Formats: sequence, C-alpha cells, structure tokens
Amino acid sequence: MSDRIIVITGASDGIGRAAAEALNQRTDTTLVLVGRNPAKIAEIGERLGCDYYACDYARLGDVRALAVTLAEKYPVIDVLANNAGGVLSPRTVTGDGYETTFQVNHLAGLLLTEELLPSLRAGEGTIIFTSSMAAFQGSIELTDLGKEKGWTSFGAYGAGKLANIVTAKALQRRYEGDGINTVSFHPGVVATSFGSGAGLFVKLFYGSWLGKRLMRTPDQGADTLVWLATTKPGVDWRPGGYYAERQLKDPPKQAQDDAFGDRFLEASELLIR
Repeated sequence: MSDRIIVITGASDGIGRAAAEALNQRTDTTLVLVGRNPAKIAEIGERLGCDYYACDYARLGDVRALAVTLAEKYPVIDVLANNAGGVLSPRTVTGDGYETTFQVNHLAGLLLTEELLPSLRAGEGTIIFTSSMAAFQGSIELTDLGKEKGWTSFGAYGAGKLANIVTAKALQRRYEGDGINTVSFHPGVVATSFGSGAGLFVKLFYGSWLGKRLMRTPDQGADTLVWLATTKPGVDWRPGGYYAERQLKDPPKQAQDDAFGDRFLEASELLIR
C-alpha cells in the first residue's frame, strides 16, 4: 500500500509547521510542504526529509507554477491542507490587481485547489481550509471583494477567513460526486507570527506577555488539522462542515446561505481564470 500524499501550505511557521512535524511521525504519510519564505521552508523540509517548495501567494503566477510542478510529481493527492494566510497591513494591491489579504487568504488557495483537482480526484482527496473565529467578524460583499470601502486589516482578514468556510461548503456541494471531501476549521487563537504584518493593536497583542499567556501553542492549534487529515470523511467528520477542537460548529450566518456560497465561488473563479 502506497503512502498517503499530504500537501500542507503555510508550512514554514506556526500551525502548518506544527502539523507537518506531527504528521511526519506517521509511517504511512508522504509530506509535501509549501511556504512563502524559501529559507524557512527549506529548513523544515530538509529536517523532516520531505519535499518542499517556496511559493509567494501574493503572485498568482507562482501559484500556477507550483500547481504544475505538484501535479506532475504527485498525480494522486490524498490531502490538500490550505493553511497559508495572515493579517496584513496597510492595504495594498498585488501585481495581479487584487487586495493582498483577499488574494493571500482566499484566491491563491482556491487557485491551487482547482489546479490540483485531477490529482485530488485520483486520490478521492480531502481539502482542508484553515479558517478562524475572525470569520464571524467578517463579511463578504460580492460587489466589493477587495473592500475598497471601509478597509481595515482585521476586517479584511475576517472576510478572507469567512471566504475559506464559504468556499469549503461550496466545493463540497460541487465535487462530492467525484469523491472529493472538503472541510474548514478554527485552530484557536494561536501564538504564531501570522500577525506580524498586521496593524499596531494586533501586533502588540501577539507580542505581549498577556497575549502569549492567553493563546494556544502551535501544536494545540494544529491538532484539528492533523485529525482531519488522518481520519475518514463521512465517518469521523462531516464533509463540508466547520470544526473547532474536533467538534462540529455552526458557521457564520453568511456561510449558511448555499446560494450565496455558489455565487461567491463563481465570482472568485472569474478572478483567477
């Protein structure tokens, strides 16, 4: 029996790194790690003895090139963990023409997912989206996906994390007939470097003694990701569901509207074609 191929994005730091270290202990798993920082992703990839790739989600051309490489090397993928993301400030626009937080937290992961669909179909794969409780503070406007009006770093992040949940549910409805299963989860408030590009308040909280005392460790945050990646959809967890601490939770209200979710997925796909 061949190893299960598990691809983890955002694996240079924090939750993705902790998940990789936990999954690397399994004898039935081949890990493929993706990270933005070439030096950091090389360090963990070489230490764990697995394939690794640097990819900047602020450049969709990089994501397309990565997808080609992964599809050629891994014609069967069992798990794709879309974990890359973060809080960014100030508001910027990528070279692709999209608000950076929206692209990094949503569009790039969606693009990688759809480019890898043949490999995921072959493996009857699981697609995992790392979301956040910030999704409950976010909102998506189909006519203003880049939040040109009223942009804040945390509001844009919340919208991106809401997009992860909405996308997971919409992809489940679309691809469940192909044997593909999707899920999203909240890892908890975790002491990672993801807030390093955020506004002053978030930076101060994440860097403070109190913040570190209140936050979970990366290992604790990665627990649900590892559980979802190593258990059976439809048996151990509900496909299309939203989880926190291995428990099924009600998603934000906007994510409960299936018709809206389908429209949002279609609108997002138009941006990455």
